[in-house]
Amino acid sequence: MMEKPTETVYFVHISDSHFGPTADYSRHGHQPQPCVERAVELINNLPTPPDFVVHTGDVVTDPDEESYRRAAAVFSQLTMPVYYVTGNHDRARDIRRFMTLGPHQPLTANPDVLSYAFVVKGYRFVVLDARGPDEIDPHGILSEAQLDVVRAEATAVGPPLAIFMHFPALPMNSIWMDQNMLVLNGDKLHQALRPARERLRGVFYGHIHQSMQTMRDGILYTAVPSLFSQFAAWPNDAIVREDPDYLPGFNFVHLLPEQTIIHQHTFPRP
Repeated sequence: MMEKPTETVYFVHISDSHFGPTADYSRHGHQPQPCVERAVELINNLPTPPDFVVHTGDVVTDPDEESYRRAAAVFSQLTMPVYYVTGNHDRARDIRRFMTLGPHQPLTANPDVLSYAFVVKGYRFVVLDARGPDEIDPHGILSEAQLDVVRAEATAVGPPLAIFMHFPALPMNSIWMDQNMLVLNGDKLHQALRPARERLRGVFYGHIHQSMQTMRDGILYTAVPSLFSQFAAWPNDAIVREDPDYLPGFNFVHLLPEQTIIHQHTFPRP
């Protein structure tokens, strides 16, 4: 019988940094790089040091070399291992080329798919790649091969498990988000995860530039704000718009053997 972990894993969840090719690059009326630099400083000085940081995608806005080099230079200042997920603005090959990932086990040999697993203190973490063809962007889709990864990982018996991806799997009850931002076969993902729900500590994602938590069939799906700019996501929002009052942020996550705690941090833009 597999022994349960007894320690707590702490990690920081960040997303949607959207680096550009210059330090003063601006998007949605804000400059990403100064915000990310501030976030890195805050994370490095948290009262409880995290075991790792996970970035759930959109490292850059356009997948050009200068943007990735800027991102790599800033994130390399983090003093703990960092793991990355492919966002709709990213390319798996670019993340492998420019970004330094913590120790991990690849779950695919496809160079255009970034999917891997890693273990910390007996907890298992699985990164999925749902970036689809450009024609469906900004939606995502999981290939059958990626769904097979989920089916193999999400068994009823095993260590505590967490899933990282870029896109939301389930509807957000926001008109524009549900029309544009989802994993198109998210229900297949949800069904594949259900056997592991007793040990699944959460599905962590980004993309929506917003903090949101969804619970279905005992499975927690949780999104983190962008590191620089947030979208509005009210039920009656029919078109994309910014939420100018919502600050940049990240989540400090506690994974205990029997539960998940998510502590959101926001910070003023520099």
